[in-house]
Amino acid sequence: MNKQVNLSAKDQLKTFMRLARYVLPFKRSAFIAMVLLMITVTATVVGPLIIQLFIDDYVVLREFPARQVWIIAIAYVGLQLVNVIALYFETLRFQELALSIIQQLRIDVFTKVQKMGLRYFDQTPAGGIVSRVTNDTESIKEMFDNVAVTFLQAIFGLIGVYIALFSLDARLALYTLVLLPLFLVIVSVYRYYSADFYQDIRERLSQLNAKISESLSGMGMIQAFRQEKRLSDEFIEVNEGHYRAGMRNIKFDSLLLGPFIDLLYTATVIAALSYFGVTSLTTAVDVGIIYAFTALLTRLFQPVQQVMQRMSMFQQAIVSASRVFALIDDPQLEPVQTAGTNEKITDGKIEFRNITFSYDGRNEVLKNIAFTANAGETVALVGHTGSGKSSIINLFMRFYEYEQGEILIDGVSLKDYSMEELRMKVGLVLQDPFMFYGDITSNIRLHNSALTDRDVREAAEFVQADRFIEEFPEGYQHKVSERGSTFSSGQRQLIAFARTMAMQPKILVLDEATANIDTETEVAIQSSLAKMREGRTTIAIAHRLSTIQDAELILVLHHGEIVEKGTHLELLARKGLYYTMYELQNGVQENS
Repeated sequence: MNKQVNLSAKDQLKTFMRLARYVLPFKRSAFIAMVLLMITVTATVVGPLIIQLFIDDYVVLREFPARQVWIIAIAYVGLQLVNVIALYFETLRFQELALSIIQQLRIDVFTKVQKMGLRYFDQTPAGGIVSRVTNDTESIKEMFDNVAVTFLQAIFGLIGVYIALFSLDARLALYTLVLLPLFLVIVSVYRYYSADFYQDIRERLSQLNAKISESLSGMGMIQAFRQEKRLSDEFIEVNEGHYRAGMRNIKFDSLLLGPFIDLLYTATVIAALSYFGVTSLTTAVDVGIIYAFTALLTRLFQPVQQVMQRMSMFQQAIVSASRVFALIDDPQLEPVQTAGTNEKITDGKIEFRNITFSYDGRNEVLKNIAFTANAGETVALVGHTGSGKSSIINLFMRFYEYEQGEILIDGVSLKDYSMEELRMKVGLVLQDPFMFYGDITSNIRLHNSALTDRDVREAAEFVQADRFIEEFPEGYQHKVSERGSTFSSGQRQLIAFARTMAMQPKILVLDEATANIDTETEVAIQSSLAKMREGRTTIAIAHRLSTIQDAELILVLHHGEIVEKGTHLELLARKGLYYTMYELQNGVQENS
């Protein structure tokens, strides 16, 4: 479970004020909504006063002059019509405002996620991130279109009700002011205890999403190794924790939001009626005033009770907002390039100068890595799992920031190139290429408007992917499902080759690009790989040593260090680690 951070009153206020700033771009809609809100609140308060006037001036006296009665009736009905119309447009405005704010907030969150460094995704479950972008922002929307309206109605309603109460009986209205500190105490107690409850609920909901996301993405592995029962038990355990957290909050809400407020309301009405009863023993009391006063007391408690009921939504929204802002404020951004530079990659010469790197700041995965790949040369990285091959690629692609040493292209620091220049001139092919939902053309072009359909076809032909693409009835418009699950590993890899070559990169990075390709397909694309490397500096992580025998330089890594370097024949002659690996692979191939 993620570490839970309890929000103090100061933290909650800070979070609320930050949320409020999202209203500023929509201040015109907010102002109109506030005006409509004031109209509905005024109509709610004035209604009982009109009825009080009718009771005291006409019903008690049993005099019903037609003209005056009609005026009162029309005024009351007109007031209710105005209230209904204003309420409709008020609700519409507040809903529109809430949707606009959440739309912008989600854009901000999603934009930030795109800029996060890979280090953040290494440490954070994907389901937890999804929960913040979807569930947490939806909870914030509920605050804007429900809670905010209720709070504003309560504030204006209390002001309006007290004005009306003082106009009816100043002395009794003065007594009822004691209710205000009571309301504040109740709200404060609820806020204090419910904040922890809702923080716990949101964290557990995030765990649920993470567990579901993990199960769905690994369903093939789960079924293959019969892990359904274990995953189901783990989900039940997390779900049970979410249930218990929810029940704790429900019990607390049931005590404070319902019975306690009702008890206080009943006591206040009894006290008010007793006051009028005692007063009537010495002086006359207007029946209309009694009605109006009790009716206004009901309107005094209604917004308070609504506020208490919405406090649960408010607490959820504040907790959710704190989680969203924590993501937005997270400093683990992708590496930043030097601003204002206009360096261009021309030859493609690569230099690693004494690079030392650690993912966690404690355990070094690369130690004093130094080598040079001259323009047009191929440098191959080989070694056992965990030797540091992929880490070298990660640093060169600027997925992670390095602190010790330097990486240069054409004698210029890697950090001095714009990210756009690096992505345009450095082509990457991964061992397990990612396919986007769409068609083959869009997966090769990747929405680069500079690439024409002809460019896409030429790239596919270059890597011989056109052979299987043209077998589909739709050809290049053949639909690609999520992650390209309907394609074979070899087909996905060939499309990834075409995607890379369509950009005409100056430098080529192959991360075990042929590891998942069958032998027949591998043979078919070896000539394509040779053409791809022509005139391009290439860094290749090699799983099959037979694919990199023609490399100008082979680096053998072990525990993050370069332990051997040279050509294929030179390394075999040394009979060191490379020789052992080569013999093992040849032995396996011969036996198979």
